Amino acid sequence: VNLKSPPKQTNKQTTMKNKLIALLATIGLVSSASAIEINDNLSINGFIDGSYQNIDSNIVGGDASSAGLDEIELNILANVGNVSGAIHLDTDADTGLLDNDHLFNIEQAHFTYSLDNGVSFTFGRYGSALGFEREDPAGLYTFSRAYDGLAYDLGNVDAASVEGLTISYAGEGFSVAASFEEAAGANLETADLNVELFASYTGIENVAIGVGYFIDNANDGVAVENDIFNINASYSFGKGLVAAEYTEIDGDGVATAGETAFMLLADYDFNDKLGAAIRYSEAEVTSTTDYNKITIAPNYAITDSLGVILEYSEYEIDGGVEADAVAVELTYTF
Repeated sequence: VNLKSPPKQTNKQTTMKNKLIALLATIGLVSSASAIEINDNLSINGFIDGSYQNIDSNIVGGDASSAGLDEIELNILANVGNVSGAIHLDTDADTGLLDNDHLFNIEQAHFTYSLDNGVSFTFGRYGSALGFEREDPAGLYTFSRAYDGLAYDLGNVDAASVEGLTISYAGEGFSVAASFEEAAGANLETADLNVELFASYTGIENVAIGVGYFIDNANDGVAVENDIFNINASYSFGKGLVAAEYTEIDGDGVATAGETAFMLLADYDFNDKLGAAIRYSEAEVTSTTDYNKITIAPNYAITDSLGVILEYSEYEIDGGVEADAVAVELTYTF
């Protein structure tokens, strides 16, 4: 389990700039619709993220600490008529900032053609629409992710991006989408297209519900095949928010066959500057091994674009593995 998860943006509220960007955000294909407008057709946003983290583990050699820049991302958003496009450039989450030969990569690149009847077609590279915790910088309420790199981290685009075609429809208070996709660079002569189905509902005031199913078509007899079901919901009240999520992975993966995970989260803003989140998550690593984690994460808005999160997390894995982690994260967004 990777206790250091990819960084994220602390700003939890976004402003939709137009109907096309709003639709993309609904189906999870853009990280943020707030942007600096260059002109009527072009805008940019992004973030610079750094942190300090210390992990205290009861495993010999399990203690660790780190400090420095974690990730830089620049997003270019275009919109001309009924066609919109997005290019997300970021530092490689695996090799880090110091790898000069692979400093930036294309995290996402896709364009969308929208019809007047609410139907849209998106083609390119993007992440999954499943999961409550979204891609960076999609406003996580904490420094770490709920499942710390396990297969249940569905919205983490740095861990898994795909290339494909998404067909979606946005109506009054709901949207549905179907993505026909494969891993980047996959050979379609030997790999069948996977399918991801997703629906969201916002027809009840202050309530948001997302449900989806990923159909893995790795039918070559060699690759691991895992189908995934996810449902999540959130309710906002005043300055507070509560959310819950349930995920089930059903397939032939050794570590994930027929396993489940869930998350509960509460967030409250005491005023315009200070807030705090508390989260409990539990996941089945195998049929006999559970992973659970509790996180407390106060946050403070230093300015409108600079935020800080102080987090304490306690982890436990069946078999006597325990760890405590303390982190301080600074995120500058634009």
